[in-house]
Amino acid sequence: MTSTVPAPADTPDLRKRRGAFFTPAPITEFLSAWAIRSAEDRVMEPSAGDAAFLVAAVRRLRELSGDPGFAPQVDGVEIHAHSAQLGRTRVEEAGGSARISVRDFFLVPPSGTYDAVIGNPPYIRYQDFSGEARTLARAAALRAGVTLTGLASSWAAFTVHSALFLREGGRLGLVLPAELLSVNYAAPVRRFLFDSFRTVELVLFEEQVFPEAEADVVLLLADGYRQGPAVHATFRQSRNAGQLAELADEGLSWTPDSPEGKWTGSLIGGDVADAVRTLASSGTFAPLQTWGETTLGIVTGNNKYFTLSPARVRQLGLRRSELLRLSPPGSAHLRGLSLTKSDLSRLGSQGRSTYLFYPPDRPSAEALAYIRDGERTGVDSAYKCRVRKTWYRVPIVPPADLLLTYMNADTPRLTSNLAGVHHLNSVHGVYLRADHRELGRDVLPVASLNSVTLLNAEMVGRAYGGGILKIEPKEADQWLLPSPGLVASLAQELHAVKDQVARLLRQGRVLDAVHVVDSIMFTADEFQADSGFASDSGSADAGLTPDQLHGVRQAHAALSERRRVRGASGR
Repeated sequence: MTSTVPAPADTPDLRKRRGAFFTPAPITEFLSAWAIRSAEDRVMEPSAGDAAFLVAAVRRLRELSGDPGFAPQVDGVEIHAHSAQLGRTRVEEAGGSARISVRDFFLVPPSGTYDAVIGNPPYIRYQDFSGEARTLARAAALRAGVTLTGLASSWAAFTVHSALFLREGGRLGLVLPAELLSVNYAAPVRRFLFDSFRTVELVLFEEQVFPEAEADVVLLLADGYRQGPAVHATFRQSRNAGQLAELADEGLSWTPDSPEGKWTGSLIGGDVADAVRTLASSGTFAPLQTWGETTLGIVTGNNKYFTLSPARVRQLGLRRSELLRLSPPGSAHLRGLSLTKSDLSRLGSQGRSTYLFYPPDRPSAEALAYIRDGERTGVDSAYKCRVRKTWYRVPIVPPADLLLTYMNADTPRLTSNLAGVHHLNSVHGVYLRADHRELGRDVLPVASLNSVTLLNAEMVGRAYGGGILKIEPKEADQWLLPSPGLVASLAQELHAVKDQVARLLRQGRVLDAVHVVDSIMFTADEFQADSGFASDSGSADAGLTPDQLHGVRQAHAALSERRRVRGASGR
């Protein structure tokens, strides 16, 4: 609602809380130049902040008019009164006038009258986007027929609601999180954009534009509102905001299998995408969920308390019946092909926590003393502990067949849980179907180290702070691996190279290990000659030509390098 009480001066902390990250001038100028095509265009900026886009819009309108005395009027909405007043002043100084309404944008009825809506919607993660604000946002999106889940961040509803202010044929130019391309909750937004606009174009950056926001961004250029659906999307790439002026007019044209599906396939080129799609449609490669179910691990509420090293167990005098064997917190020890009992003993001797405190209904005196120590130090008051019937009884999940790393500097790894230990939520557990268990535990971790699977991990996962590749269980379900049928046909060859692959992994030579597996998985004679890794396999190959495999490897290298560069630029 409209505020009548003067707001306090803005601060960086207040801006961050409401998701306001002010936009560099090269971006405001680029989007204004793209969206505003006539001096008569009506322009609006939702979430105007200090009106950086409206200032750029005024300059663009004055340039198009050719009249030094022309003073265009632009409109905006801003929830923070101090920012709105600053914005009006800045627009006046630029030679225009601004009508900036101090309101919650989601309470502003869409007019359907603007030629261009440009801006940088607030980015508030779903954890902090709750209560009335979330209710209003979801209701605004629903007016456009878009149903958002409770996991949607603020920008998703902002994008949809912003479009409703456009006239037919209008243009939407927004700075959006790169989550648009990949997260599941953005699926309805992706569908809305394709259905509603004649053309959809995105500009991607190699480096982070807003390091303080810890989020990658894209520029959305959607033209021809209510003249859709778009038949494809066009993707262009700039190193950073400062080089937008040098951006090439031509881009990569990409047609998704389904608009609501992830758009990360747009980054790898049509030929490679077609090759991967063919492998999936033929059944040669299949989603991980074909093999089994991927789940989250154990949530203790306080790993420091509940996970114990062998030395700590001896010090406390705890009994084996009060403990469960555990893959230690983290995943650095899961970069090989298997976790064995001897691996666990070695980790324990190094001081790693290989036990989970899990006392029975009648704890020993030593366990009771440890429980009282936890209560004395406030462990029992942590949220996850507080909501349990018995605070120190951690809900467990059974030992998984395979352990899947989900925070990765290089690529997700599958590790056979030969030690039969439990796992924490620092990794995922994969529970193989009964008919695939023996084969999967033996050679699926080896088979997963192929170029197609590495590439697809970059497509289904998402970049995280510091350039880390994160893959959640639902994303892992869609991760393409060699199918059970293909792995069964190559089981003997894959088993034969396990020691060689494991040795290369211990040496940190991941791509060399991948080349060994590729030489089995893709057995064309020309590839074997080029790879340097010969295979005696007489099996049929997985269906890639040497040129296609080369393209897959190049695409993987480009995506992983892009992720690392963006991560480094944000530090």
